[in-house]
Amino acid sequence: MLILKKLIAELEKPRDKRPLGSGWLSGAGALLAGLVGLLLVVVLRYPSWFNTPELAMLHENGLLNTVLHGVLILGYVFALISLVLNRSKVLGTTAMGLIVVVALFGSSQGEAGAVNNTSLYFGLDFFVLNVLFVGFLFIPLERFFPARAEQTVFRQEWREDMFYYFVSSMLVQVLTFLTMAPTNYVTNTVNLENVQTYVGSLPFFVQVILIMIATDFLQYWLHRLLHTVPFLWRFHAVHHSAEKMDWLAGARMHFMEIAVLRGVTAIPMFSLGFDPAAIQVYVLVVYFMSSFVHANIGWNLKPIEPFMVTPRFHHWHHGLEQEAIDVNFAIHFPFYDRIFGTYHMPNDQQGPNGKGGRWPKAYGVASGPVPKGYWKQFWFPFSKPQPKDMSKELPK
Repeated sequence: MLILKKLIAELEKPRDKRPLGSGWLSGAGALLAGLVGLLLVVVLRYPSWFNTPELAMLHENGLLNTVLHGVLILGYVFALISLVLNRSKVLGTTAMGLIVVVALFGSSQGEAGAVNNTSLYFGLDFFVLNVLFVGFLFIPLERFFPARAEQTVFRQEWREDMFYYFVSSMLVQVLTFLTMAPTNYVTNTVNLENVQTYVGSLPFFVQVILIMIATDFLQYWLHRLLHTVPFLWRFHAVHHSAEKMDWLAGARMHFMEIAVLRGVTAIPMFSLGFDPAAIQVYVLVVYFMSSFVHANIGWNLKPIEPFMVTPRFHHWHHGLEQEAIDVNFAIHFPFYDRIFGTYHMPNDQQGPNGKGGRWPKAYGVASGPVPKGYWKQFWFPFSKPQPKDMSKELPK
């Protein structure tokens, strides 16, 4: 336990105590590589339990083995760099030890190569690949181009949000069932054969754009309902309870909200006959955009702000100020907020990089406290509502 506390303290060390060249970033990367490697080994040894059917091809062609070897080599190099540069050897030694254990444990593949032939599975491979690619992309970007320079990469709530990421990935089978339920109802009650034939004949790129436009329209109005209807807001307040914004903050969503959101967006995607490959591309875009718009990245993106949702646009949706209440509901295209009168992008001050517009001062829920912890937040919408406290006093 003492080692774990030291490790967490090192990860959450303030930014001014881990400057560039201190070996902290390489140590954190090595630890991430070790953890990803460990989970990959579990997936490879027990694919019948942890292989998502849609990713079975990655198991059958040996690609996951290649990814595992690459991750372990990268982690080993990062751990060595951290051991050389960092005065505190906690990150480097822990990561190195974990990588050695993973390499030994992974030398015997067990069931490796077997496909999922069970009716029950958990999406551990889905979680691993998400964290691997999204985490390795956004952690350095947030370190070098932060919107809030004082914010640490591993902020106080990162463990809680990583657990959200983990649960939603592991229960992907349940979410898929709930997602397809409304679509199956629509396709079984409405004859859309002519529409499906026409949509399926459209160029691939056009289909992807149409999926984004159609789903964004539905998500815009669902998002507004989540903010307007008090009972629905208690589910959505869980997402807004994050007081720091980064690439992990988007994962903090109540399980029921995820199910409803995916179910609603699945209706146009599957009912109208879009190419399954176009739907897969859209899903990848959604996962990337969710991390990107929540990320602590202070880039000046004013040239594309009128056309695409950016981090600053979505950060204003999470802002605690009075001017940030119930604005910027769109997920992909800000023109929906312009059309329906909820667009807010103040440009009266320069942004964190000396350019661009103003960002919110703070984030969170102004309508009353949301409890900490996954399970308390899971039951929060079903608990007795407290009187609303609409005070907007911000930290000095």
